Amino acid sequence: MINQNATMTGTRFTLEVQPIIPKGLKGLSELADDLLYSWDRQLRRLLSRLDPDLWDSCGHNPKVFLRRVSQERLLEADQDSGFKEDYNRVMAAYNSYHKAAPRPVIEQLFEPGKDLISYFCAEFGFHESFPIYSGGLGILAGDYCKAASDLGIPFVALGLLYRQGYFTQTIDAHGNQIAHYTPMEFSDLPLSPAKDANGAPIQVEVDMPGRTGVLKVWQAKAGHIKLYLLDSDLPANTDEDRTILHRLYGGDNVTRIQQEILLGIGGVRALRALGLAPTVWHINEGHAAFQILERCAERVAAGMPFESALELIAAGTVFTTHTPVAAGHDIFEHDLILSYFRDYIKHLGIDVHTFMQLGRTDGHHHNFNMTALALRGSRFHNGVSQIHGGVASRMESYVWPQIPPKENPIDYVTNGVHLTTFMAREWVNLFDMRFSDWRSQLLNEEYWRCIDGIPDHRFWSLRQELKTMMLREIHRRTVRQSRRNGLNEAQIKQLTRHISEPSDILILGFARRFATYKRAGLLFSEPERLARLLNNPERPVLLIFAGKAHPNDRPGQHLIQTIHDYARRPEFLGRVLLLEGYDTSLARRLVTGVDVWINTPEYPLEASGTSGQKAGMNGVINLSVLDGWWAEGYNGENGWAITPHDPRIDAHQRNREEGRDLMDILEKQVIPLYYERDHHGYSVDWVRKSKASMRSIIPRFNAQRMVMDYVTKYYVHARDRQRSLMERDCAPAMELAQWKRRVRELWPGVALRRVDKVLDKITHGETLTIRVRARLNGLEPHDVAVECLLGKLSDDEEFIVHERLPLMEEQSQDEHGHLFCLDMQPALSGLQQYQIRMYPQHALLCHPFEMGLMVWL
Repeated sequence: MINQNATMTGTRFTLEVQPIIPKGLKGLSELADDLLYSWDRQLRRLLSRLDPDLWDSCGHNPKVFLRRVSQERLLEADQDSGFKEDYNRVMAAYNSYHKAAPRPVIEQLFEPGKDLISYFCAEFGFHESFPIYSGGLGILAGDYCKAASDLGIPFVALGLLYRQGYFTQTIDAHGNQIAHYTPMEFSDLPLSPAKDANGAPIQVEVDMPGRTGVLKVWQAKAGHIKLYLLDSDLPANTDEDRTILHRLYGGDNVTRIQQEILLGIGGVRALRALGLAPTVWHINEGHAAFQILERCAERVAAGMPFESALELIAAGTVFTTHTPVAAGHDIFEHDLILSYFRDYIKHLGIDVHTFMQLGRTDGHHHNFNMTALALRGSRFHNGVSQIHGGVASRMESYVWPQIPPKENPIDYVTNGVHLTTFMAREWVNLFDMRFSDWRSQLLNEEYWRCIDGIPDHRFWSLRQELKTMMLREIHRRTVRQSRRNGLNEAQIKQLTRHISEPSDILILGFARRFATYKRAGLLFSEPERLARLLNNPERPVLLIFAGKAHPNDRPGQHLIQTIHDYARRPEFLGRVLLLEGYDTSLARRLVTGVDVWINTPEYPLEASGTSGQKAGMNGVINLSVLDGWWAEGYNGENGWAITPHDPRIDAHQRNREEGRDLMDILEKQVIPLYYERDHHGYSVDWVRKSKASMRSIIPRFNAQRMVMDYVTKYYVHARDRQRSLMERDCAPAMELAQWKRRVRELWPGVALRRVDKVLDKITHGETLTIRVRARLNGLEPHDVAVECLLGKLSDDEEFIVHERLPLMEEQSQDEHGHLFCLDMQPALSGLQQYQIRMYPQHALLCHPFEMGLMVWL
């Protein structure tokens, strides 16, 4: 007789019986090994057709799915003419994609086999089945790679392979966020070991204090590009080093610096071991900035002085900063950074002081800032929206202390999202039927007027279809979450009463990382008013929240609890839903299915924000604070805008006023417009605004536009500038470094003095003569530029420059200095102002103000 209780405590063995894929479907394995599946919805739909439930339970992972789908189902599919037709169509599209040549503009700009862009990032968010990302930065990096593949850019990406990745989230009955870490089996991922020319797996070494760490290089195919990932969980490493890459953004500052050393230094060594020689190096956020040091060390080892090496390396480097929040920049304490780099500094041929200066910021002279290193080690820098470019210019102005922040070298490229990743399959199918060439028109704003040609009733019907699909998924998730948290069936029925059946209810969505500056609680600034709006029986509204907080962000987790508590109040029960497990799968449902996408960041702390772009491309209408991308995207017709109040006023007062503005827009504009029905059975004006959203956002905020901006603004110039510095055995780089050293030494002694009679009025058409003596302290006249800025004051006393006029050197030098002159006839009339300044100039500078030196008269 068997003791049943005893068997319950016995070992449970796992057995996976893997099918044999029929020859007629052998291409499925190839599809599963290419991350192209992450942006090919038809491909994923094909797999889902085999077994929808298994597809969901496998986390939409093609490799795992194909190992677990039944042999019987595969054999049936192989004989199913409908399935085989879809299979052949998907395989034909896949093969056509890989045979496609680069876009003509890319072929004109880049030379195959010679040009190569490397893109370093700490996380890449291709798909929920490949969880090596945490949020916005990773999704942006994944979208960037997809667009680079679509365009045919010569491109490789490099990152880190985390054993547990980022956490998955549940929310308990009290609103507490619970973080779950699940170790990944690399065999479940579309990865293979990178190998050298002899077929041996590639490994590289990186020094750590008192030991040497070993990294294995893995590769993933993503359409036309390759993604290389570094893995430290190897038997050759110490237990400590094996766990460095267990968790993304896990651990303390020691773990963080170790991860960034592996990414930056190990990443360069990995590319060298692969035989790759990038012509442009793009550092996406400061985590990878140590690559600058490694590339300099290579040059120093070949006999080049560090200063010259830095000039050469910086000229070919692009750096993108993503955070306008000071706490988002990695800063390492003096003793910590030296414990890892004291020996490495010797390979750079510099002393400790010079090394620490690379990461110096104002007020943190003894710490090492990775953003500062990235800026000093690159010559092309940008924020990720127009507003953020200005914020970053001010935050990082310490690198160019004498330059007005508006003129320093930090520019911007506004983020975009990968259209076919986030656009609903239903829209893709409709576009394929109506606009056959739409995929090749993503950069053509005029083309997208075609959206207006979609019949209103068809447009509304498709939007309602997407909403129904979203509600079905939300209902499933809410029931699962509620049962786990102990709710009974009656309580679950009450909670889900508004989402259990297809409904024409207005749905508002708020889904993103729960950080305090994103102000998810702003919607509850007037809770009684909100309750009245949501519960209006004639015009009901549903409000959906989703998002994660960083495991170490206690205020962010408290925000989740606050939303949870509101959602459980009687007046909000069933009208406010807080969903757990926010990932790219849920995000795709929400950005395609809600009616209005709400974003309420604290201005100017939204670097870009891309969730609203994803929503707008699907006909969802944005209601957002004019910050980040929306300040550029809003045109008065494609959504609603909350004008930010002066950030200098008290935060509570600003939140109160902007919260009132938000509620006013909802009550007086959004809700009435949605329910403004006539004999059509839908809101004609709502459809018009929804079409305007798609028409305006698709061409301006897709990832191909973003990547092409980097290509034309930075990549081509960085490649050409570095090549010019490499001529004649890098003689120009050494010349530039020597010139800069001389200028820095002599600049404290330069000065300007006006030597003409200063006039405060002239007659129209009369010439104004300006004469300036420049004391150059040993510099030559050709080492400097002297210029006059002519303009007017704005209403708020800001000097608006209309003209920049150069002063030319006169052949007249005395003991007081060199004479520079300008004869000008002002084009403007009336009262105006002008200023005179001088700064270093050299033909090899990438930016006229890159030295950060300037004197004003």
